[in-house]
Amino acid sequence: MEKAINRQRVLLNHLLPSSSSSPYSVDSSQLSASVCSAGDSAAYQRSSFFGDDVVVVAAYRTPICKAKRGGFKDTYPEDLLAVVLKAVLDKTKLNPNEVGDIVVGTVLAPGSQRATECRMAAFYAGFPETIPLRTVNRQCSSGLQAVADVAAAIKAGFYDIGIGAGLESMSTNSVAWEGSINPKVNMFQKAQDCLLPMGITSENVAHRYGVTRQEQDQAAVESHKRAAAATAAGKFKDEIVPVTTKIVDPKSGEEKQVTISVDDGIRPDTSLSGLAKLKPVFRKDGNSSQVSDGAGAVLLMRRDVAMRKGLPIIGVFRSFAAVGVDPSVMGVGPAVAIPAAVKSAGLQIEDIDLFELNEAFASQFTYCCKKLQLDPAKVNVNGGALALGHPLGATGARCVATLLNEMKRRGKDCRFGVITMCIGSGMGAAAVFERGDGDDELSNARKLQSHDLLSRDAMQN
Repeated sequence: MEKAINRQRVLLNHLLPSSSSSPYSVDSSQLSASVCSAGDSAAYQRSSFFGDDVVVVAAYRTPICKAKRGGFKDTYPEDLLAVVLKAVLDKTKLNPNEVGDIVVGTVLAPGSQRATECRMAAFYAGFPETIPLRTVNRQCSSGLQAVADVAAAIKAGFYDIGIGAGLESMSTNSVAWEGSINPKVNMFQKAQDCLLPMGITSENVAHRYGVTRQEQDQAAVESHKRAAAATAAGKFKDEIVPVTTKIVDPKSGEEKQVTISVDDGIRPDTSLSGLAKLKPVFRKDGNSSQVSDGAGAVLLMRRDVAMRKGLPIIGVFRSFAAVGVDPSVMGVGPAVAIPAAVKSAGLQIEDIDLFELNEAFASQFTYCCKKLQLDPAKVNVNGGALALGHPLGATGARCVATLLNEMKRRGKDCRFGVITMCIGSGMGAAAVFERGDGDDELSNARKLQSHDLLSRDAMQN
């Protein structure tokens, strides 16, 4: 509220006459700042016609498959990326020469090699040599970071159209440390904690914040149940691009061509009793996402460009925040990132209708939901990574496709959504999106609550 009141005071100062002798003088006692009736939730920087909004016009992903034993175990990583990049062009009929940049989030592969592989994928997808591409690595948020980077570049005027994408083949590349570790790390506890296995940090969250094994198993059961129901209802069909690839028989070496069109990690029959029998990988308690393969791509552009091209606007990019947290409990990142991103969008957590909160580990997912008192009916309504899998660099882009499609299905009952995840070495990231057809040209304000009215009356009296 304070920001809104300050803005009014500035405007009122401009209205006050410079001299009391002026024929246009106004009694200053009649002018006073009051609480804006829109609250302080209309914080967006926009032109009057919203032409400078950064919007999403397409978001697609491959199916997500189990690493080393799923449908993409024998597929080259760049072939996965090429599929979703080509889908963006084919389904929107966009001229590839109009794309200003392609940014790909990717984590595990050697940086220079993966950057080259992604550039090759762009050629496979039909992009000309004149279209640049780069990779970005912010661990598990890399796909979302790629989307945010493109949105920022469009907002800054570097170009009008860009693609934010994500790619990970955990069949091809595993989590590993290359080379020796700097002995200086022993002098800095936080630096030491950056080296902790992610599973141990998950156990730390469970121990420090009292998340039980039963709570974690319940989260996993619910994730599989929702993902299975969403798949059966065809909810992922609009976001998934089928991939024709090969499967190699490990014994005979025989190759077979297959088309993968559904996520292969979902277990509809997952139960609490079944999970209770599983032996933990790390300590006595814990439940995590699968290692997976997959890719996703998101096409963004200025609103006025999208309207001129007649492309559907499925979402509006509102804000992004990346934050740092204690590396030893890195999974708490979303609990800090969500409030930061929501505040940056000029909203409150209660204004958010849907959350895609990456289920890297059941402990951190459960903790973040409890910490922020999120309504379970709003969080991962179609399941999450505990069921679908978590291809590190691709997850952010995958979540954009999943979130915006669900918001579209819900229509006017769903206006704002958040995508968020924890990040290895102790960070969190979150972004706020608005449903594409949900804009109000006069304001983007929540309804006044009783406490807002009381505050306004107090300011005026």
